[in-house]
Amino acid sequence: MQASDVIVIGSGIGGLVTATQLAVKGAKVMMLERYLIPGGSAGYFERQGYRFDVGASMIFGFGHKGTTNLLTRALQAVNVSLEVVPDSVQIHYHLPNGLNLKVDRVYEKFLQNLTGYFPNQSQEIRRFYDECWKVFHCLNSIDLLSLEEPRYLMRVFFQHPLKCLGLVKYLPQNAGDVARRYIQDPQLLKFIDMECYCWSVVPADMTPMINAGMVFSDRHYGGVNYPKGGVGQIAQKLVEGLIKAGGEIQYQARVTKIIIENRRAVGVQLASGQVYRAKRIVSNATRWDTFGKLMSQQEIPSAEINWQQRYHKSPSFLSLHIGVKAEVLPKGTECHHIILEDWEKMTESEGTLFVSIPTLLDPDLAPAGHHIIHAFTPHWIDEWRGLCARMYEVKKEEAAWRIIERLEKIFPGLNAGLDYLEVGTPLTHRRFLGRQDGTYGPIPRRKLRGLLGMPFNRTPIPGLYCVGDSTFPGQGLNAVAFSGFACAHRIAVDLGM
Repeated sequence: MQASDVIVIGSGIGGLVTATQLAVKGAKVMMLERYLIPGGSAGYFERQGYRFDVGASMIFGFGHKGTTNLLTRALQAVNVSLEVVPDSVQIHYHLPNGLNLKVDRVYEKFLQNLTGYFPNQSQEIRRFYDECWKVFHCLNSIDLLSLEEPRYLMRVFFQHPLKCLGLVKYLPQNAGDVARRYIQDPQLLKFIDMECYCWSVVPADMTPMINAGMVFSDRHYGGVNYPKGGVGQIAQKLVEGLIKAGGEIQYQARVTKIIIENRRAVGVQLASGQVYRAKRIVSNATRWDTFGKLMSQQEIPSAEINWQQRYHKSPSFLSLHIGVKAEVLPKGTECHHIILEDWEKMTESEGTLFVSIPTLLDPDLAPAGHHIIHAFTPHWIDEWRGLCARMYEVKKEEAAWRIIERLEKIFPGLNAGLDYLEVGTPLTHRRFLGRQDGTYGPIPRRKLRGLLGMPFNRTPIPGLYCVGDSTFPGQGLNAVAFSGFACAHRIAVDLGM
């Protein structure tokens, strides 16, 4: 047995931010990662000269102003840096009824583009997105730390009383409710649904206004920026900083059990049988894995059972990692695209198609004269269970060509220009990311009151904390970085640091 102040299970971005923040405060931190490299969904893999991002390439949090640039702040805290490439357009939407729209980094240009499709709703469009800015300005004026720490809350309130009251006002609200105060056009409301769905995986009615205000404004404030060398560099740099700060990380160290003694979390056990003990345990696994696999049913607190009655697992994804000849992409192609042909199929499997082409921002990720196209679409794991090896491969190939056929409408000649193709399914995500059913994260089972149903970092089990997309404020790299800052702050207070 080895004693640490803190053990962090999993090296996703939330876990890494927690670990690095605690290490720079002087805590003895041990991070245990089941895979060969850090990052989880923000990892990478290499094939035949291509460096593919495991997940999306649309990254927030690398701004240089305010307090919402959480990835920048996380790297600076451990004295490491990462070069990023700004993206002039967040998303190029290809939507039903000819709604072909680019979300420009310049706010006024975006409003102009959207108003061009809905000229009779120009004032309504501005009022809705301006209200999102009100949320963002509240967030961007305060340090984003633990909402579970009373002294922090008191300090922030006395420093920024009006901003705090503004955030409290929006906490129970969803983006769809706010949108309908201003907008009646059903097609425009569908567009707002897609604006939310593309990162929250639920329509606007179920997307917290706090989250919407952050995303819809930060894309114009700090902007979308791509890290040179790929998204995996974020985790690599944070690990570098963790080690510099005196922390430790072990790879191929799969935790199979959180050890509970006298109703308190005191350590973990690995698949190898090795046991590590610590004053505090942090799980960066999903809450389903944390409470469903790493402890016995008898140890699961009732609060967690209640949470799982409010939230369920979102779908996983079918992913195509594609290498193509450069001439396939027309001049002026943007990095990120969303394709949907039928509004009624937005939330269905293979309804919405997400596309990232990171080599438009960093050509070094592919061999000369080639590009990466990462196309992914929601899929439930149940569609892939129980198949023999041959039928599994047949199903993957059929699904891949359905996706390629849709991509061909935007990138004619893609099929002929194919150089490399690898298909990942929900089973792939479950295997390599260690996420139950390969899920993207929790989504509400029904309409809830904004963010009020999301759990924070502490759990009912003393000594055990959770971090990542299963905790406040939810999915996305900048969101889980927020979760990491909050978790580290709460633990540091609990340890008297």
